[in-house]
Amino acid sequence: MMRKGQAAKARDGGAKAEPDNRPTQDRILAAAEELFADAGYEGTSIRQIALRAGVPVALVSYHFGGKLGLYRRVFESHAPTLVAERRAGLALAALEPDPDRRLAAIVKAVLVPMLGLRGTEGRQSLGRLLAREVSDPRSIERGIIGDLLDPVAAAVIDLLGTTLPGRSAAEVHWAYQMMIGTMTFIMADAGRIRRISGGACDPEEVDATIRHIVPLILDGFRNGRVAKSD
Repeated sequence: MMRKGQAAKARDGGAKAEPDNRPTQDRILAAAEELFADAGYEGTSIRQIALRAGVPVALVSYHFGGKLGLYRRVFESHAPTLVAERRAGLALAALEPDPDRRLAAIVKAVLVPMLGLRGTEGRQSLGRLLAREVSDPRSIERGIIGDLLDPVAAAVIDLLGTTLPGRSAAEVHWAYQMMIGTMTFIMADAGRIRRISGGACDPEEVDATIRHIVPLILDGFRNGRVAKSD
């Protein structure tokens, strides 16, 4: 007769789960990032996060002061790197004397750090989470995007304005919005474009994605002037 321990081992396929030796806060953050990315802020509970992290529920509140504090910390743990990468790209773009090449460099400075998350091991959930928060109507109440990403957005818009002379403030801001909207939709894509294109388009192939969408965005910037009303 098979003993209980042997039966359990058989159900596992004979393999033992590797112990997670990361610090408690790191385990909680990793679990929260995955669950928030999958179900959003409202659809994720502290209990679910604690269960995924393998910690008591009370420890989540102890370390992060509740769900909102934890949610914000997930963003704060990644945003500085993303912002630094974007600012570095903008600094290089600003040094480019040719307006066309500068415009292309601005677009890449915005897109590459974010879309690159899809192809980076262990960071795919962050890309989905950012896409969720940017498009969530309640994100303004939380203030996370405003606090962490709006300052670099202002820097992008300023450089776009100097690179697209003669454009109105509305045209420059809509140009920025179109670029961010394209990026957000690609980050959030769960496989539809791959399916309807028969595999010709795959957001997981980051270099190919950037190679295709940058010229399309640049064409929109260069040609998208608003006709003056009579």
